[in-house]
Amino acid sequence: MNKKIIDQIKKELLVRKKQITKDLQSFTKQDIHEKDVRHAKFPDYGDAYDESVQEVDDYTTGLATEEVLEETLRDINNTLDRIANDTYGICKYCKQPIDEKRLLARPVANTCIACKLKMQKMV
Repeated sequence: MNKKIIDQIKKELLVRKKQITKDLQSFTKQDIHEKDVRHAKFPDYGDAYDESVQEVDDYTTGLATEEVLEETLRDINNTLDRIANDTYGICKYCKQPIDEKRLLARPVANTCIACKLKMQKMV
């Protein structure tokens, strides 16, 4: 794969990683026991019934958002590791190169289209 394209993808992934980390920090707090673990904060809007309902609603939304962002962050970190280890762009199943167009469309992809289709049919 073209080194210039890999460098471009890496740069974009680092920008996304920084933004996701910032987003997570805006509505989560760090676990006191584990440095890399964050949890959604429970909001405190007051004691009225409608405020309590809104707190629960915002908290559950925060949990779902946290899960999606954490998963995206894991994908980005795994991709950055593959770039660093010179294994980026190689399908984890068939060990063949992943099409450049696929990687440009989905930089965190770790499977080729053929293997991805096979896996989807199995589910």
